[in-house]
Amino acid sequence: MPFDPFTLIMLAVLAVLIFFMFRNSRKRQAEARNLQAKVQPGAKVMTNFGVFGTILSIDEEENQVLLETSPGTVLTVHRQTVARVVEPEAAVVADDEPAVLENGEPAFGERVDDAADEKPDTKKSED
Repeated sequence: MPFDPFTLIMLAVLAVLIFFMFRNSRKRQAEARNLQAKVQPGAKVMTNFGVFGTILSIDEEENQVLLETSPGTVLTVHRQTVARVVEPEAAVVADDEPAVLENGEPAFGERVDDAADEKPDTKKSED
């Protein structure tokens, strides 16, 4: 029973898909382990439903987390609803002048005020 080229290509595609499925599964498991290692009392977290707060305590037996959202407001949520640990952002230095690259163009996301000095080209339509 000889294999035709179409069958070989289909088997190769199937093997590649299975490889990527296992790779993505391992990557998700590693991310989940890293998240669970970071989830400790005192950590600032965000839940799946978008509530930010600080973990007060974790009950391992009941899989519950006491989450303080604002001073005096404590929520009890399931441990799996903690979506991510909020890392403090690096200090952003606010400059008055926009960042300019070596070639004289503004950096990505920077606004150049020179264009604001020019009048916009506004023509009225001649209807």
